Amino acid sequence: MTAETVFSRFAAAAEHWPDHPFLHILPETAQVYGLAHGEITYAQMLARVTARRHVLRQAGVGRGSRLGLLLENRPEFIEIFLAANSLGGSIVPINPDLRMAELEYLIAHSEMSAAFATPARVAALAAAASAAGSAMVCSTPDEPLLPLSPHAQASGQPDWESEAALLYTSGTTGQPKGCVLTNTYFLHSGDWYGDVGGLIALCPGQERMLTPLPLFHMNALAVSLMAMITLGGCLTVLDRFHPSTWWDSVRQSKATCLHYLGVMPAMLMKAPESELDRRHSVRFGFGAGSPRELHAAFEQRFGFPLIEAWAMTETGSGGVISAHREPRKVGTNCFGRPTPDVAVRIVDEAGVDCPDDVPGELLVRHAGGDPRFGFFREYLKNPQATAEAWADGWFHTGDIVMRDADGDLHFVDRKKNVIRRSGENIAAVEVETILARHPGIREVAVAATPDVIRGDEVAALIVANDPAENAAQLAGEIARWGLDNMAYYKVPGWIGFVEQLPRTPTEKILRAALKGQVDAMMARGGFHDTRALKKRQG
Repeated sequence: MTAETVFSRFAAAAEHWPDHPFLHILPETAQVYGLAHGEITYAQMLARVTARRHVLRQAGVGRGSRLGLLLENRPEFIEIFLAANSLGGSIVPINPDLRMAELEYLIAHSEMSAAFATPARVAALAAAASAAGSAMVCSTPDEPLLPLSPHAQASGQPDWESEAALLYTSGTTGQPKGCVLTNTYFLHSGDWYGDVGGLIALCPGQERMLTPLPLFHMNALAVSLMAMITLGGCLTVLDRFHPSTWWDSVRQSKATCLHYLGVMPAMLMKAPESELDRRHSVRFGFGAGSPRELHAAFEQRFGFPLIEAWAMTETGSGGVISAHREPRKVGTNCFGRPTPDVAVRIVDEAGVDCPDDVPGELLVRHAGGDPRFGFFREYLKNPQATAEAWADGWFHTGDIVMRDADGDLHFVDRKKNVIRRSGENIAAVEVETILARHPGIREVAVAATPDVIRGDEVAALIVANDPAENAAQLAGEIARWGLDNMAYYKVPGWIGFVEQLPRTPTEKILRAALKGQVDAMMARGGFHDTRALKKRQG
């Protein structure tokens, strides 16, 4: 049905399951956000969305409008998303951890015409808009939205090819890239979850899903939310992952399934064993990056499988691969095998297909007539990057994987220069660009270094303008400066000072040599530990 949108699917669910709970706000989350706790039914949410739709329309929101959402995981985020979608508008989810320089770029590049933020962040967002030369309207969800500046709007009613969201993902060669996501992207994600079956089979009208993941990422926004809308389920969205109260949240939410990041099992296994460990109704967890050495032990202790999966913002569920059928090969880096509607290749540097058990870059596409079905539409304002990503009709993931003799895929490494810390993709180039603005830094390069809890941590090698007598003091100063200019998780957790960086004859950073230098310097204790300074900012 080409006219179907995210909103029309929600409206159909609300008609079919009006009295079923749609959102469940736990007391802990309610206290953090200053909200009432309890359940919001489909009918109640539809009424909220309808009222919000009227306000947005009066302000001039229509097809082609982009609305920034800096609302954390509050219910208003979903409410505005659905209301904007009903008018053909698109949302630009904003990570609350972004700082001034990052916000300026996002506002200018996306050309958002309005933004909703929490009261504590409205002033910062307005300041970033002013610095970016943007005339966007900034408001809290509870304030009247001022009329938008006139902008070109597409004609006609929204349909499945209309832009529904613009999500930014780490750019490996520069600034973050804006992934244009259509209604099809979201609708297919809900359909995939409803149809895939196996160990993650969902029952219409009966599921209760719990996620601590952020709505500004595709997992919670496109997978969890769309699965529950498609199947008439109830979604519990936490403000974030709280290890000490996690199992209380699981029990209070009555979750039948949950989503996780690899850092979560590692933290949960540190808690003392309890007779309450299996007192829950969870049938499965769905996520990625569960530590190999803890995977089996976690399942044995807590009584449900952790289903490892692979996807990217760009692929959505159009290219998702998951280990939702046995054998899952627990204790390895196996993330399953593709379903019949996903085609994959594993190729070497020359683009030649690799035999089994030989690592290569993973290429994916939809197996039907449209290889891009369910994927992102394009990188906004970057046709060259879009074309490069889709070279030869395959999406080039930048992930190195290996296929075993059974046809199962195993994650090996990342080809792209991306640091993966606690589920966040961090582009080394972006961090280097921001750090280079510091007056005391002549040159800087960053790389990943292993972290027991978070997977990777950011390590920076710095050539200082004037070598400091107290290097530890300078490292702390640089880290604190970084906290004012970029998201806290991007700030280097380890800072080391060197006389020069490894470079090619054309003055590019030698990434392989850099990684070796970081490893060697870490082994001899040459870094200054700044991890304790990396606190989420208010």
